[in-house]
Amino acid sequence: MPKIKTNRGAAKRFSRTAAGGFKRNASHRRHILTKKATKRKRHLRGPQVLHKSDVRAARRMIPYC
Repeated sequence: MPKIKTNRGAAKRFSRTAAGGFKRNASHRRHILTKKATKRKRHLRGPQVLHKSDVRAARRMIPYC
């Protein structure tokens, strides 16, 4: 049985939590930040947990994580 290749784009974006979920960074933080409220930018700063409907796809893309 051959090894499964890891999707490198997904491996850079997601990391596994101890409980088996996936952490991700929030979007909308790269540019055009002047029009966004400070509160909005602050809430986007911390890590987010991947939605449960997307976990199955992430697990397939990162099999050895």
